[in-house]
Amino acid sequence: MLPAPGRAAEPELLAPPSPLQPLGWPSLRDGERCLPLQNAVDGALGPEKKAWSITILNEQGSVLAAVNGAAALIPASNQKLITTAYALDQLGPDFRLRTRLLQRPDGVLELEGEGDPDLGIAGLQRLAMAALGQGGSRRQASGSIQLMLREEPPQRWWPRDWPQADRMEAYGAPVTRLALTSNALGMAVQNPAGRFQSLFTKEVQRQGGRVALKVVHPPQGSLEQQSAADDLLVLHEEVSAPMHSLLSLANTESHNFTAEVLLREASDQWDVTRASERAQLWMRSQHLPTTGLRIADGSGLSRLNRVSSQTLAALLLRMHQHPLGPYYQASMAIAGRRGTLRNYFRGSSLDGKLWAKTGTLRGVRSVSGILETSEGLRFVSLISNGSWAPNETIGTVLKAAQQFSRCSAST
Repeated sequence: MLPAPGRAAEPELLAPPSPLQPLGWPSLRDGERCLPLQNAVDGALGPEKKAWSITILNEQGSVLAAVNGAAALIPASNQKLITTAYALDQLGPDFRLRTRLLQRPDGVLELEGEGDPDLGIAGLQRLAMAALGQGGSRRQASGSIQLMLREEPPQRWWPRDWPQADRMEAYGAPVTRLALTSNALGMAVQNPAGRFQSLFTKEVQRQGGRVALKVVHPPQGSLEQQSAADDLLVLHEEVSAPMHSLLSLANTESHNFTAEVLLREASDQWDVTRASERAQLWMRSQHLPTTGLRIADGSGLSRLNRVSSQTLAALLLRMHQHPLGPYYQASMAIAGRRGTLRNYFRGSSLDGKLWAKTGTLRGVRSVSGILETSEGLRFVSLISNGSWAPNETIGTVLKAAQQFSRCSAST
C-alpha cells in the first residue's frame, strides 16, 4: 500500500510474547477442500476468477479453498511480508540500524550509515557535536575537520524500474545509507547526499567549527566487506529503534523506505539486485512453494515482483511455526484497529480478528495475513490484478473463511 506523502505516524507497538520453540517446516496438503468455503469463494469472484490468486490454509497446512493459488501475480506491498520475514530470520529480534562516526589513524573522520529511517536533525546534531568534541584533524593548517561521507552513488538510490513519478513522492524516496527523515520532506528528497552534506556543514558551523566534506562511494560487495577496518576508532554511534519497531513500520504502516533497508541489511548487500537474489534463495530454503516467484525489491513498489497467494499463505504458516513468529504477527496491521487496516472492517466480524498486510498499486489490490476463527487460525492470501471491485471481494472472502471455519479439510 502506498502511504500518504510524508513520514507515516509512529505505529502503536505491541509487545510480542516470548519466542516459541521451532515447530518444523510447513507442509501443504491440497486434498479434500472445504466445499462450502470453496463455493463461497468461487461465488464471490464470479466472472473475475482470472484476475485473482487466492489461498486459504488451516494450521495443519491443509488447503481449505483456493483459486489460481499457484498463479504468480504482482503483489504490491504484500511483498513486504517476504522482506520482513527474511529480515527477522536473518538479523534477529535485537537488531538495530547504526550510523557511526569513525576516526582514522591520520585524524580524518568517516561517517557511515545503514539507512536508519528515524535518523533526523537531532541525530545529525549529535554527530556534529561528536566530530567537534574529538577534534578530528583540526590540527591541520586548514583548521577544518576532514570528514568523508560514505554513500551510495545516485544510480543505486532507486531500483531501476521504479517509475519516475513514484520517485518524486515520499513513498518512493531514494534509498541511501545516510538518510535524514527517510529522505522525505512532504515529497521525496531528490539529492539526499547533497542535503546531508549541506545540513551537516551548517550544523558544524553553528557549533563554531569548520568541516571539509567529501562524499565517497563504498565499493560494491557485501556490507561486511565494506565495514570499517580494525584501526578505525568509533567516536559516536546513533542507533535505530529495535527490530520489532522496524518490522511494524514496514508492515503496519507500509513504509517503503524501511522495507528496502531491511532487504539490504538482511542480504548483506546494498545493491538491490543482489539483495533480491539472496532473498529469493532464502525463500527457496524455507520449504515453500515458490513457482513463479520473482523478487525485484523489498517494498513492492516494483511491478517486476511476482508471487502467488500459495507462496504467501505458506510463508505465513512458516513464520507461525518460526521461533520468532510472534514478532512477525505483532508487526502487522489489525482490521478496524491499527495501521493500513484501521479503517477497514470496523464493526464487522473481522474487526480485531485479522492481522494482515495490505497492498495497493494501480490495478493491484492484495491482503494477506492471519485470520482468527472459532476453529483456529487461517492463513489467507488474496491478490488481485485487474479486479473491478477488489475491496468488496476481499471482505466477502474473508468473512466466508470465518463463517465456514467449522468445515475442515482432512487432517
